[in-house]
Amino acid sequence: MPLTFTLDPSVDRALRDGILDLWTEVTDAGGAVGFVAPAEREAVRAELVKHFVAMAEGRVRLLVGHDEDGRVAATAFLTFNTHRLMTHWLWLYTVMVHPRHQGKGYGRDLLTAAADAARGFDGIEAVRLTCRGGLGLERFYASCGYKEVGRVPGAIRVAPGDDRDDVVMLLPLI
Repeated sequence: MPLTFTLDPSVDRALRDGILDLWTEVTDAGGAVGFVAPAEREAVRAELVKHFVAMAEGRVRLLVGHDEDGRVAATAFLTFNTHRLMTHWLWLYTVMVHPRHQGKGYGRDLLTAAADAARGFDGIEAVRLTCRGGLGLERFYASCGYKEVGRVPGAIRVAPGDDRDDVVMLLPLI
């Protein structure tokens, strides 16, 4: 059963808690979404609040996917550039699919929905994201049309002695 995607949903307690649960569970399953397992729920909550503040300020848009049971199953945050010379592309952050839905094609569906949303914004010509090297994520994003356009070796320190590349990917929309 496909996910149902909503851009800019109303943020209520259920959505907030659903995203918090998703982010925590993705992290604990080894997902590269800004934290390492085990996720400290309060640290994840603090980061989520920052996203909500940016949404309230109009700098970020939320795309959420719900499963057939109405649970939050996927998210992506589309973030506009504030630099006047870079307003023609946006960032895609915190791209997540719940571990129980891995292997169903929902990640590809999420990226398609994010690109479709970005195409609906005036003047946006590309989507840019970064991913943690060493997990094969760049191959997944490439299979979805993204191209690797940069790499910073060892930029992400997962743990002492475990540094990963920060891989920059770009999806042209035009």
